[in-house]
Amino acid sequence: MNRDERFYAFIVSTTSRPRSYARRFYVHKRWVKASALVATLLCCAAAYGVYGMTQQALHLRIEEENNRLRLENERQRRQLQKLENRVDAIEDASRRLSEMSGVPSEEQQQQEEGTSPHGAGGPALDAASVELLELRAARLEMDLQVYEAALKESARVPSIWPVEGESTDSFGYRGNPFGGGGSEFHPGQDIAAPRGTPVYAPADGTVVEVGWKNGYGQTVVIDHGNGLTTRYGHLSKVEVAAGQELKRGEELGLVGSTGRSTGPHLHYEVRLGDLPVSPLHYLPER
Repeated sequence: MNRDERFYAFIVSTTSRPRSYARRFYVHKRWVKASALVATLLCCAAAYGVYGMTQQALHLRIEEENNRLRLENERQRRQLQKLENRVDAIEDASRRLSEMSGVPSEEQQQQEEGTSPHGAGGPALDAASVELLELRAARLEMDLQVYEAALKESARVPSIWPVEGESTDSFGYRGNPFGGGGSEFHPGQDIAAPRGTPVYAPADGTVVEVGWKNGYGQTVVIDHGNGLTTRYGHLSKVEVAAGQELKRGEELGLVGSTGRSTGPHLHYEVRLGDLPVSPLHYLPER
C-alpha cells in the first residue's frame, strides 16, 4: 500500500485478554504545522504578557519610589524652613537679651577681637543643611540660657533709685542730726522727699521683714538673694507683706518720718550679709 505523504500516522495499541487491538490515526501535516504555529504564537503572547506585566510592575515601583522621594524632600524642605525660622527667632531673642543683660554675644566678642564671624578656614559646609542649622540652633539656645541667667541675676541687683528726691546724708560718718555735737556712723543713704511720696523696689526680691524697727520707724526689708538685702526706713505707710515677691519698680510704701527722724525722708540701706555697704555703689548717677 502506498503511503500518503500528506498525513502523519499514529498507531495506538491496546492489549487485553483474550484479544488485542491496534488502531491507526491519521493527522494531516497541515493541521500539525498549524497547531505548532498556534502553540508558538500562544507562547510568544504569554511571554510578551509576562514581560509587559513585569515592566508595568517595575514602572509602578519606580513611580512609588519617586512619590516617596518627593514626600521626603517636601518633609525636609518644611523641616528646613521651620529650622530657619527657629534660628531667626532665637537670634533675635538672643540679640535682645544680650543687650538687656550686658553679656556680649558671640558675634560682638568676635568683632571686639578683630575677627569676622564669617572668617574661617577649611572646607565649606552647606549653610542650608539640616544638621548645621540644628547645631546652630542648639548653640543659640545655650547662649539664650546664659543671657536669661545674666538678666535674671541683674534684675536682683538694686540698681535704680527707690524714690525721687534730694540726696542728703550719705553712707559713712556724719554729725549728730539732733545736735549736741559728736558724730555717728550712718549705714545708708537719706533721700529727702515729701510725705506720701511712693517708694519703689529697686530690684526683684522677697519681702522678709515688715513693721516697726528701733531707729528706723516703719520699715521694709527685701531679700534679693546671695546675701544681698535692702532696707527702707521712716515710712509713713507700708504697702507690702512679709513673704511677698516684688519686681523692680513695684511700690512698697510711702515716704514718712517715723522713728528717729527729723523730717520726711527715706532711709535706704544696702547690706551684704549683715554688713551695710554704700548704696551709691549700686545706684546710677543722677
